[in-house]
Amino acid sequence: MLDGKRVVLVDTPGFDDTTKSDTDVLKMIAAYLQTMHKQEKLLSGVIYMHRISDIRVGGTSRRDFTMFQELCGKEAYKNVLMVTNMWGDVNGDALAREQELREKDIFFKPILDNGALLLRHMNDQESAHKIIQKLTGIDPVVLRIQSELAAVNDVTQTGAFAQLNRELMEQAERNRQELEKLRVELEEAAEAQDEETRMELQEESEKMEAELLRVQNEAALLASEYQAELRRIEEQLHARAG
Repeated sequence: MLDGKRVVLVDTPGFDDTTKSDTDVLKMIAAYLQTMHKQEKLLSGVIYMHRISDIRVGGTSRRDFTMFQELCGKEAYKNVLMVTNMWGDVNGDALAREQELREKDIFFKPILDNGALLLRHMNDQESAHKIIQKLTGIDPVVLRIQSELAAVNDVTQTGAFAQLNRELMEQAERNRQELEKLRVELEEAAEAQDEETRMELQEESEKMEAELLRVQNEAALLASEYQAELRRIEEQLHARAG
């Protein structure tokens, strides 16, 4: 309860999760959001957490943010809070990083320009309550992926899937190029009769082939597994309600 209102916070994995694939993360989030929308339980807003202690915003973080934008859609940005945390672990450079997040187009500027707010969580209850209070008094929102799934009931027809699929194809191409280099090196090692190097390269090549196959199959797996995940979420929520 906060200010006499019942508040439900839903924590989701990010697309930078080290224990789940991006397709698994999309599957979980999309199924939950679709189920909530079916049950007419709308979100008051969405909170995106970013560690201000990160000295650089790397490719993984930017990819995570891009997927977040695809999930929400521009129409929902007014219900989005961009929240920085880990302020207790930083020096004076953190203010410059916050300004960079606010002002650069490759970071938070586009979403802030369309109504989102940039706030700080100071690792205490007071700032946490202030953040949540920004969402408790506003009209609820339907996210882009919820609208898309309501229209087609097919996760592969969503903007979030299209973005993820582009990234998977780019990764597959990088893997193919790396695999081709390994094959050339394997031939050279065989010609030089360098058995130790040949065996090491063979092992690395087999790992790369397995990774390439995994990436190529991820999109297809998401399409085939999504309905099962949707049923699992629905059953789980029904059990909790009962």
